[in-house]
Amino acid sequence: MTSPWTEYRASRAGDAQARLRYLDRTVRLLFPDAGEARPHSLLPHPVLPRRLVPRRWWHPGRRIMVPSGEDTIETYLGEALSAPVRVVLHVRPARRANRKPILEAHTPDGLAAFVKIGDTGRTRALVTNEARALGLLADVPLKTVVPPVVLHHGTWRGLSVLALSPLPVRRGPVAADLVAEAVGEIGRLGRTHRDGPPGGLAGSGGRGPTGEGDPVGGNGPVGGGGPAFPNGPADGPDGFAWHGDFSPWNIARGPDRRLLVWDWERFATGVPLGFDAVHHFFQRALRRTDPATAARACVTRALRVLAPFGLTAAEARLTAARYLIALADRHAADGHSPLGPPARWLGPAVDFEEALI
Repeated sequence: MTSPWTEYRASRAGDAQARLRYLDRTVRLLFPDAGEARPHSLLPHPVLPRRLVPRRWWHPGRRIMVPSGEDTIETYLGEALSAPVRVVLHVRPARRANRKPILEAHTPDGLAAFVKIGDTGRTRALVTNEARALGLLADVPLKTVVPPVVLHHGTWRGLSVLALSPLPVRRGPVAADLVAEAVGEIGRLGRTHRDGPPGGLAGSGGRGPTGEGDPVGGNGPVGGGGPAFPNGPADGPDGFAWHGDFSPWNIARGPDRRLLVWDWERFATGVPLGFDAVHHFFQRALRRTDPATAARACVTRALRVLAPFGLTAAEARLTAARYLIALADRHAADGHSPLGPPARWLGPAVDFEEALI
């Protein structure tokens, strides 16, 4: 019988090999010029590859040679950021529906930008959506939320390139009331900018136009609407915005009681207030339990999660159910089932809410 330790090591080895295969494709994509090769290293260790960095003498493992030249992502970013650039390449996990190259751009002054590369139709659309969302946020006086700033958005060799300012991340727990304040501030963007920026981010019922250029891919409620809350706002319950991936790993405490928030690829409007709060709860629950149990908890604890937004118990349960359906719709649009078949995790949580949906 195979021991759990042997199975664990085998799974880690398989993950490392998948990451390295993707890394090899990414290096060939971003460094096509056959100029002088420069030595790089895999950190923290070749058997646990997470970053590909310019090599230093103390790095473990063998050298990985990466081409340089006049037509590489480093030269492109150097021109965009007006400084010499060396990049650190994140070695991405194998099983991600919207996996894309992620870089750190370093200049002589230090870390200058985080860079996302849209290398497929879907990831180009998500990168474009994030650039538009951050453009909208740049024009809004925000009290609680601190998003990154777009330093550059352009196209290189058919790839979409988005360079964002680094945020001064401080790790540690985030107070629940600060999370609620941020969710509310993001939500109100759907009413302040209900006409949205060019490209139709707002007023879409959570859905963009169909086809490759769809910026949100099913972010909002299935069918783009739903029944009004009995005691909801006069102009309807779906006039709000959401970040779209308000997960614990996409936020951090900032200075002056503000919240740093990144990864705005899934930003959309036309959803009920509180979608981000339910998403945050769900992602935390998934760290402790299986998807079906976490989904049921979203509905049963909805009133507690959404209490800061003044919803009744019925409104809260309906919001939670509609969020779960929207998430399943997103996964279907991505062609990815990270939680398993919806019949297993979604159905038991929302079937008894069918009369409300």
